[in-house]
Amino acid sequence: MKHTRDDRPVDLVAALAHARSPERPGPDTPAGPAVRAWPGPSRPIPEAGPGQLDLRALLRLSLAASDDSGRLRPTPSAGALHPVDTELVVGTGCPLPPGRYGYDPLRHRVHRLGRRPDGTPPGVTAELSVTARRTVSHYGHRAWPLLLLDTGHAAAALYLAARALATSGEPEVRLDGLTENPLAAVRIPPPDATRRPACGSGETYCQVHGPGATRRPPTTTRPPTPHELLARRSAPPPLPGAPPQEALLAVLATGVRASTGDLSWCVAVGAPRPGLIEPAADGTSLRRRASGEARPTLAAWAAGQAWIADTGAVLLAHGCPADADAPHIRRTHLRAGFAVHLAHLTAHRHGLAARPVGSWQQADLGAALGAPPGRDWIVHGLALGTRLADEENTT
Repeated sequence: MKHTRDDRPVDLVAALAHARSPERPGPDTPAGPAVRAWPGPSRPIPEAGPGQLDLRALLRLSLAASDDSGRLRPTPSAGALHPVDTELVVGTGCPLPPGRYGYDPLRHRVHRLGRRPDGTPPGVTAELSVTARRTVSHYGHRAWPLLLLDTGHAAAALYLAARALATSGEPEVRLDGLTENPLAAVRIPPPDATRRPACGSGETYCQVHGPGATRRPPTTTRPPTPHELLARRSAPPPLPGAPPQEALLAVLATGVRASTGDLSWCVAVGAPRPGLIEPAADGTSLRRRASGEARPTLAAWAAGQAWIADTGAVLLAHGCPADADAPHIRRTHLRAGFAVHLAHLTAHRHGLAARPVGSWQQADLGAALGAPPGRDWIVHGLALGTRLADEENTT
């Protein structure tokens, strides 16, 4: 299936260039149904038995809506439009019979679509695709980067939910950008009572597959709790207050590890020493990349969101040059969404308020710092402030 808008093929390279331009979107159009119209009757997800993967809890902690509108979910989405659709390829070791299912996050139910493919491994593989119309309805030509970022966030939500359920196998996350449908996939094995976690502290590894990908160190020092995942929400602006250096270092380290080398990372900070800071070569301290106040410029680049100029700090994922091909564009945006989602959890654990920022226009960070233009664009961001997590309101 091609990337489409109204059933017309979309050139992703051209779509990204258009999204990065200063052109403003037109009036809103109808978003269509909030959930893909899966065929056939829906069925509940059975309770997991001994030794089975708890699909009901996995999806509740990652993708399920918790309000009637369908906007409030454990994973963020641009405009709360939630364009990501999920097909579950179920093997043995799950409460559902093996097969392929479409997931309805509003009703927390599934539709059986057919038999499982030959060679389906035990556990479940969540295949993620998008209904572009939902995001296009509000963001117009700026939609495609947001669709990819949303998919990366959904993959991260599934990964963290698997960790919260303490599955002893390692979740495998495919964010290589090589396919259009699905855009991403997360495989979660069933529990294995005979296998111990990789580290005595309960740490696990995230396998992110793609060109040059390797097994990476843990992106967090301990698995999240179900409460942490359900409590994580995007804080409403304003987000004042400069985060402490140790919190910024932890958030940066999470982004670096989770993006597997496809992106560079820095943080824009304000007074008393405004500028851009990044991890030092040893990864244990921060160094200054540039001096000067960057947040007003970031506010202008981020679809004119003026509140960003006064936020405490802004985490930035950057890369994806103007001449990147479609697989490169998909890979960097998917991994940026994945990494920012994990960085959001790290920020939450350090008592920070945080809000993802995904829409960027003319945000050529490299050129702004004196490098050749078109080589180093902002891909994703996370606004940070010192408001305590328990003071956050949901959006």
